[in-house]
Amino acid sequence: MPTLNWGEIIFYVFAAVTVIQVFYYTFFFSRVAFFKPPIKKQSQQHPVSVIICARDEDENLARNLPGVLVQKYSSSNEVVVINDNSLDDSKYILEELKKTFKSLKVVELTQEAIHISGKKYPLSVGIREAKYEVLLLTDADCVPSSEHWIRKMQDGYDEQIEIVLGYGAYHKTKGLLNKLIRFETFHTALQYFSYALAGMPYMGVGRNLSYKKDLFIRNKGFSSINHIPSGDDDLFINKVATKKNTAVVIDPDAITRSIPKTSLGGWLRQKSRHYTTAKYYKPRHKFFLGLYFITQFVYYPLLAASIIFYDWRFALGVFGVRFLLQAFILYKAMKKMGEKDLWPWFIFLDMWMFFYYIIFAPALWKRPKSSWN
Repeated sequence: MPTLNWGEIIFYVFAAVTVIQVFYYTFFFSRVAFFKPPIKKQSQQHPVSVIICARDEDENLARNLPGVLVQKYSSSNEVVVINDNSLDDSKYILEELKKTFKSLKVVELTQEAIHISGKKYPLSVGIREAKYEVLLLTDADCVPSSEHWIRKMQDGYDEQIEIVLGYGAYHKTKGLLNKLIRFETFHTALQYFSYALAGMPYMGVGRNLSYKKDLFIRNKGFSSINHIPSGDDDLFINKVATKKNTAVVIDPDAITRSIPKTSLGGWLRQKSRHYTTAKYYKPRHKFFLGLYFITQFVYYPLLAASIIFYDWRFALGVFGVRFLLQAFILYKAMKKMGEKDLWPWFIFLDMWMFFYYIIFAPALWKRPKSSWN
């Protein structure tokens, strides 16, 4: 019986990893690339409460809140801003905006919640104060991409739907860091959208997320995760989302955008805080996310080793299968999600993910910090 040399073993492992990656692109990510909103027999506009938590966000409130307040929406809606112990001029900016926009409701918090870290307490207060059943969450540093954001997001609801996942993107600016941030954000959304479309919803992002007030109350809010500083968006959705109660809205008019970090250090701190919640996901989600992470992490090192130690023609042939599939699916997905300018760079940005995982993998085991702002 012939024995395999190291070069052959490396190549066969590379081929197996490629097969797994192709599975993710065909079974999961293609659902976003070919997504079409479900055809409804009738469309109903529900009353909506938009909820925004803000702490020392005076500049962001002045810049972004008017974009939320001027939404074109024929049904009843309100914008609830929870001013959480701000020490800047947030209070005065909100008072001025209230004079012009009657739909604005401000809740002033002047005490910190004991033993409840992060923004779960102010968000819970905002949900309690909301008048309407449909809640639409965003952040003070976010602005809707159009005047139809509320209408588009609430249109994701039907009789069974209790959660609607949206896309919270970043503004396009010059520079490599902006591309890295926006590609990582797109890549994350590609995953949680496609998993939801495959019947396995596992997270949402608080920059653009909607769910029903009754769902929040029925599940006792954030009580089971109050000890964790982050997770008011992804961990709550991981707990309550099901195949039948979750929908996605992928529409250029339904995106929110915020200003990305301008320094690598600032972005690293932000993402490290976000990744500390992944270890609390359900086992099934951790398995599929972990398998994708591992295969993507080892993909390019195995490609290089196969070229060097086996046969570059076979290695590049296997690589070409994934590359063509990836190029096609990412192009269509980026186009749908308003990130088409990233497509010419996708192969370099995909390679960058190897270093990205090295940088952020330790965050999976770190204890999160208690600050949410």
